[in-house]
Amino acid sequence: MQQYIRPHIPGATVFFTLALADRNSDVLVRDVDRLRDAVRETRDAWPFAIIAMVVLPDHDADYATRWRLIKARFSAGLDATEGRSPSKVSKGEKGIWQRRYWEHHIRDDADLTAHIRYCWINPVKHGLVTRAVDWPYSSIHRDMRHGMVEPEWSGIVPDGQFGEA
Repeated sequence: MQQYIRPHIPGATVFFTLALADRNSDVLVRDVDRLRDAVRETRDAWPFAIIAMVVLPDHDADYATRWRLIKARFSAGLDATEGRSPSKVSKGEKGIWQRRYWEHHIRDDADLTAHIRYCWINPVKHGLVTRAVDWPYSSIHRDMRHGMVEPEWSGIVPDGQFGEA
């Protein structure tokens, strides 16, 4: 099996998908303020920009460090979960997150727009709301305030376009 080597391109725009180990957990939306604090603290120590973001209840070139810190800061005050693997126990992990994440380096403005809209529409795609603006944990609200999206926007993203199952 060939090992995947992540590209390290300083200043690149990158799209990420992260997931909890328990895909049925709602801990991210239940403790969204903890997640916001973890992102803010990590961004203060390791600067980066977030162009779009959506938090679902399941779902610099050194971004691996940033994600590790966000995950650790979010998890710090939570109880360890049941069913942790021996390797997670030995590493002191709480078993909340999947170890890996998926990333895609943005190629151009059209690719960026498609990924931003993917973030907006994802709660609709997963059946959590009928309109993107009805999901409170999305950057669509900030983007609407800045005039980047019309309030009635309800775009459609083709299934499987971004490698998500």
